[in-house]
Amino acid sequence: VQLQASGGGLVQAGDSLRLICAASGRTSSSLHMGWFRQAPGKEREFVAGISRYGGITYYGDSMKGRFTISRDNAKNTVVLQMNSLKSEDTAVYYCAATTVMYNSTPYSKPGSYDFWGQGTQVTVSS
Repeated sequence: VQLQASGGGLVQAGDSLRLICAASGRTSSSLHMGWFRQAPGKEREFVAGISRYGGITYYGDSMKGRFTISRDNAKNTVVLQMNSLKSEDTAVYYCAATTVMYNSTPYSKPGSYDFWGQGTQVTVSS
């Protein structure tokens, strides 16, 4: 599975960005997907996760109400819509995927995922 993240950039606080993760090498509907981010000097942080057909979504606490994760399996893409961006959202954003997600496996843990994209930089100026 190859994952390609795009859509990052430099924006001002309060602006919006739309990140896209394109998956290849496997049918998108076979993949549980997630977004993580990592700021310099900090651990990788869970942003959002979505089940194979999009029926279940999860969000990190600081993203709830501002970020929305969705997917289009016909296009093999997962989208992270980010609104009301803050300076603390500045980080490299990574998409991740796995084919197996047990009930006891949290979407929020990096170790739950087998495949990772290369990351896209999001910089929010205050």
